[in-house]
Amino acid sequence: MAVIASSTLRGRLRALASARALLALPGVVATLILLALHVAEVPALRSLGNLLFDTYQRAYPREYQPAPVRVVDIDDETLRRLGQWPWPRTDVARLAQLLTDAGASAIAFDIVFAEPDRTSPARIAKMLAASPDATSDFAGVARMADHDVLLGQTLARTPTIPGFFLTRDANAVRPEQKGGIAVLGSPIEDALPGFNGAIVPLTVLSAQAAGAGFVSIVGDSDGIIRRAPLLARIGDRIVPSLSLEALRVAQQAGAIIVRGTDGSGEMGGGAPGVVKLKVGSFEVPTTPAGELWMNYTLPRPDRIVPAWKILQGALPRAEMERLFAGNIVFIGTGAAGLRDLVATPIADRELGVIVHAQAVEQMILGAFVVRPDWAPGVERLGIVLFGLLLSLALPRLGATWGGVVALIALAGCFVASWLAYRDHQLLVDPTVPALAIVTAYMVVTSFTYYREERARAYIRNAFDRYLSPEMVERIARDPGSLELGGEERDMTVMFCDIRSFSRISEKLGPQELIKFLIEFLTPMTDILIGRKATIDKYIGDAILAFWNAPLDDPDHPENAARGALAMVEALHRLNALDPRPPGSHWPGEVKIGIGLNCGTCCVGNMGSAQRLSYSLLGDTVNLASRIEGLTKFYGVPIAVGSELAARLGGFPMLELDAVRVVGRDAPERLFALLAAPEAATPEHGALAAAQTDFLAAYRTQHWDSASLKLADLVPSFEALGMAKLAGVYAERIAAYRIMPPAADWDGVYQAMEK
Repeated sequence: MAVIASSTLRGRLRALASARALLALPGVVATLILLALHVAEVPALRSLGNLLFDTYQRAYPREYQPAPVRVVDIDDETLRRLGQWPWPRTDVARLAQLLTDAGASAIAFDIVFAEPDRTSPARIAKMLAASPDATSDFAGVARMADHDVLLGQTLARTPTIPGFFLTRDANAVRPEQKGGIAVLGSPIEDALPGFNGAIVPLTVLSAQAAGAGFVSIVGDSDGIIRRAPLLARIGDRIVPSLSLEALRVAQQAGAIIVRGTDGSGEMGGGAPGVVKLKVGSFEVPTTPAGELWMNYTLPRPDRIVPAWKILQGALPRAEMERLFAGNIVFIGTGAAGLRDLVATPIADRELGVIVHAQAVEQMILGAFVVRPDWAPGVERLGIVLFGLLLSLALPRLGATWGGVVALIALAGCFVASWLAYRDHQLLVDPTVPALAIVTAYMVVTSFTYYREERARAYIRNAFDRYLSPEMVERIARDPGSLELGGEERDMTVMFCDIRSFSRISEKLGPQELIKFLIEFLTPMTDILIGRKATIDKYIGDAILAFWNAPLDDPDHPENAARGALAMVEALHRLNALDPRPPGSHWPGEVKIGIGLNCGTCCVGNMGSAQRLSYSLLGDTVNLASRIEGLTKFYGVPIAVGSELAARLGGFPMLELDAVRVVGRDAPERLFALLAAPEAATPEHGALAAAQTDFLAAYRTQHWDSASLKLADLVPSFEALGMAKLAGVYAERIAAYRIMPPAADWDGVYQAMEK
């Protein structure tokens, strides 16, 4: 009997162990899948780590230490004092000479001088001679020294490094090779970011300069600059970045020495790549692609000197030498309209030249953030240990104690990673090991139940705030309608954006800004939903809405137009409130721009199998976004595309322009929406007819006639609050008088910004 009992007990124990193993199996499988994804370096997983590293940067930015690096900014005040950009190259030469006289060790231009100076005497003489009022051939002016030649002569006697662009488009242009690049180890070209061509400075400039470096900085998939490229490849040729070349020129060094994975004495095996660079007396650790992990500081105004202070002699000689003697100086354009803006973990909008400057600061100070070669191995070990051990332990521990263990393991991962960054400036990504912990827990304990509850919560929380109650009920009755996919529909799309939102953000604290947005978005949303719109999303201060989906709306063009007009009117009322309600954080007069367009869109549930969004896409949507962006340029609150304008019979409208927007080849006629049909007046019709006459003269290049007609339109434009529109055309006509467009010009304006 004892033998039988013992045998029975062993059988039960084996059965229990087998059941627990089966319960652990989904967690084990999920862990192995995560491990495989990490080994494959799936971009989505890298993005998680990047976002965490961004948080580290914001929480513990590099402490600013004085370094021999300065930025000379051609800012708005500089342009106000010295005139619009581009300047005559003689002014650029004078700036370079003054910095050299002050003792600058290198002067790097985050500017590409690819075109001849239009203010050179020969060009001015040619334009003057072509004038109908010319009384001379201006030969004496034409014989004066060319500005580009004068700048080239200055570059020859100053330690200057002009920038050049790298392009994906193939061409035969190659930058000047000023310093050698010596590679120790196997060839590394395949590891570097590759380009097919370049846009370089004029030969008369580049041939005289001390160096040449590329200014192109490409961010990650989300556009954020986390790594600054120090090397790149054009064809089979390696070229240095502006920051790296500036450091070389400042030291008067010869070759840049590149140590590869099998030539560094530190790493072995794996695909050839870069380990570190040596520039003069400085060694710089890099990624295998030759990039520098950026270690940003908070903004430092004392890093920047406005260009006007130098060119107008506002700085005494002693102060010039204090600021620039022995310094590497980067010259960039920070004025509105010229800004080379990039996103960094520290700032959503940062001047590109600051990235170059901070890269050199790090190389000089040795203040590096490093992702060591052993980091991926540690992360994979964490995936296996945490995922497998938690999967095997959860059937014994149960959901409650298993959750406690999972939380402790999660905290351990993130704390260890944070300490490695804070104390040793090492980037070790805890997100995928943490994901293994969470995945194992969810799969083993309540995967199926969780998915069902999450789906129900998603339907209610995601849809009832921006869809009609009928649609929410329809989805709740048929969850299958949330499957990925879409349908083509004829739709009207709206983009609405607050003007000068960055300035509003500067005035308000974070909580005040949120309250202001609620104060603005709530009435606007009420108007849109009342006009049968579907709110796609709020993008910060912007609204994306559409009509005729998911429910049919045969009057969607009219509903969209009336909704836009009602929003503008509601904003006028909000601006005029006096006194304001208690708790209001309204920042003064607020203006908006609304872009409307209609056409065929693909609308439906889009995204991934894990997270859906009822949204739309297509050329109609993209064009609506561009139209909204152009409302600020033309100074109108509401602009519509030609297709929608054709469907809004009875609505007073005014043709604005024919525009070729960024990213689109086909031109589009834009119209300003003035009022609802019941508010139409004879003056609206007269104005539209006068505008049509003006545009006809403008597009046929009859500038005198166009100017006269435009002058007649100005009072009407001003009465409608559209004075900026007259200014836009007046500037164009003045420019075309000096430099007429081609004979086959079709009257279409090429927009330069989104």
